[in-house]
Amino acid sequence: MKMTSRSLSRAALASAFLATTLGVSLVLATSATGAASTLGAAAAQSGRYFGAAVAAGKLGDSTYVNILNREFTMITPENEMKWDATEPNRGQFNYSGGDRILNQAVSTGKRVRGHALLWYQQEPGWAQRMEGSDLRQAMMNHVTQVATHYKGKIYAWDVVNEAFADGGSGGRRDSNLQRTGNDWIEAAFRAARAADPAAKLCYNDYNTDGVNAKSTGIYNMVKDFKSRGVPIDCVGFQSHLSGNPPGDYQANLQRFADLGVEVQITELDIAGSNQANAYGAVTRACVAVARCAGITTWGIRDTDSWRTGENPLLFDGNGNKKAAYNSVLDALNAATPTNPTTPTTPTTPTTPTTPTTPTTPTTPNPSGCSASVSLNSWNGGFVATVKVTAGSSALNGWRVTTNLPSGAAVTSSWSASNSGTTGSVTWSNVSYNGTVAAGQSTEFGFQGTGSAEGITSTCAAS
Repeated sequence: MKMTSRSLSRAALASAFLATTLGVSLVLATSATGAASTLGAAAAQSGRYFGAAVAAGKLGDSTYVNILNREFTMITPENEMKWDATEPNRGQFNYSGGDRILNQAVSTGKRVRGHALLWYQQEPGWAQRMEGSDLRQAMMNHVTQVATHYKGKIYAWDVVNEAFADGGSGGRRDSNLQRTGNDWIEAAFRAARAADPAAKLCYNDYNTDGVNAKSTGIYNMVKDFKSRGVPIDCVGFQSHLSGNPPGDYQANLQRFADLGVEVQITELDIAGSNQANAYGAVTRACVAVARCAGITTWGIRDTDSWRTGENPLLFDGNGNKKAAYNSVLDALNAATPTNPTTPTTPTTPTTPTTPTTPTTPTTPNPSGCSASVSLNSWNGGFVATVKVTAGSSALNGWRVTTNLPSGAAVTSSWSASNSGTTGSVTWSNVSYNGTVAAGQSTEFGFQGTGSAEGITSTCAAS
């Protein structure tokens, strides 16, 4: 998990809810010899994914997006789903960046790893100043609200990130989160499971590539969680390397897998003159472990990397494939193939499953679009997801009016601009979701207080 202010200090340390559920379509590009010719297609042959960390601000870069669309089957938001981005003010949520990446993923048949619900860094300023029971209440609410917003849309969540200390102790890192009580990680996982039962729940950390004190501390936590029924499904290994992985890299992955959890290489980047061999070694280790679900590189091109000047990724700054790319592709193609079924291609992000109140009926509109609302409600509040569907003609802009019941009020929103917060609220598209092909859909959403049961909506082309 990277951000510039922290990344430079970390450089010195760097030494299925599955595709069928989300309707993911994998385009299995093959060469003349029958081997897959893209990373995602090659990984899919053995039932795995190959992904990249993505920044919403780079989705306007055509070279970046072309590589993303061609090569990868999993997307991890770099910063857009972290606490400071999603809840900048207490109780006021902003999902615009995360939703943009989610929509990009689903519209191109990819899945999403949610990253990350709780991390001692990139807390919003208001949370940094909190301690004790007040912080515990705030962080549990954050986990619940964010996981609820993305319910049914995320393959796996990094529920907790980097909670163990470096060095030889194998113990927890001191942080304001840790000081709320040693059970805070367990509490976060239980809250995430309650909010989104279908998502895989992961613990994610760095400097855990071999069998060492830190990885063993995490291993013992996972073993304890599994023995007591704490919901944990996967462990993420960031693998920011400088040269070859440790000699016990595969054995370390395997010992975690033997606990009954999925292992995922979550933030891979490798610097050094031996880069191609090192990437091949990491990939071969993953495909040798049956429970290694996939690999994600932390960025796409060298110029996108947090490790400035080290050129640690698979594509150079111009988007050209490097020797390391070929090493990874060859290792993926050499893995034992499976015969997965071919799922269908989604056109829009799926709406949350099992809402607590029924979906309101779609309201046809003669001006060319319709809108329907799904609610996820709790005592005193709700999240509404609004699906906008074009009629027989494409939309170049849309406007939706939602009529809220008395006592209900909007507190935050994403993927739309609104006028008003109570009663009749008008919503307009933002820059990236105004164009909707005939018969296709897009979504926006909002959170509110009170009860929204009985909400109605109408849509008009603008």
